[in-house]
Amino acid sequence: MKTHTKVTQDNLTPQLAHEILVEGNERFVQNVKAQRNLKDQVLETSTGQYPFAVILSCIDSRVPAELVFDQGIGDVFSVRVAGNIVNEDVLGSMEYACKVAGSKIVVVMGHTKCGAVTAACNHVELGNITPLLEKIQPAVKVIEATVSEMDDVSIEKVAALNVELSIERIRDESPILSDLEKEGAIEIVGAIYNVATGKVDFFKG
Repeated sequence: MKTHTKVTQDNLTPQLAHEILVEGNERFVQNVKAQRNLKDQVLETSTGQYPFAVILSCIDSRVPAELVFDQGIGDVFSVRVAGNIVNEDVLGSMEYACKVAGSKIVVVMGHTKCGAVTAACNHVELGNITPLLEKIQPAVKVIEATVSEMDDVSIEKVAALNVELSIERIRDESPILSDLEKEGAIEIVGAIYNVATGKVDFFKG
């Protein structure tokens, strides 16, 4: 499988970019990797890069975006932070990926059994972890208001809602990305990765 060039990137639509990620995850789940020469890809990307996607995911060691979508060197921008939260630096990275470097899809990917989400649900406070977890609290408060106790099912609901609220923040706080989405130049979509199965489920709409 070849590395993306400016021509292939320019010819991709957001819908095709989405399909590439879905097909890549299907290969990952089936344990059938696309054939790539990583050494060749290093050389091919040494003079420039044309990634088709930017993926915001958690730092969790079980969720490496390039692997779970079966992508190679130069294919995706990978933004990783505990709890896949959005802040100014994340937004700037996404804006660079799409407006400057030409990526066609923004994926916010949470995952099951997320330690950051669980910590937020348990109202953990510890050093610089505290302000990070505060960014997950809006989702925690919504789910807490609907249940008598925060069990495992409730925590997974928080993880999904956290993704949805992160997407809202992207649209609200980045006019650049919001305008690109309205123009149809990019897609902004949420997803959840299942650490038990390797499957990525994309959100609808």
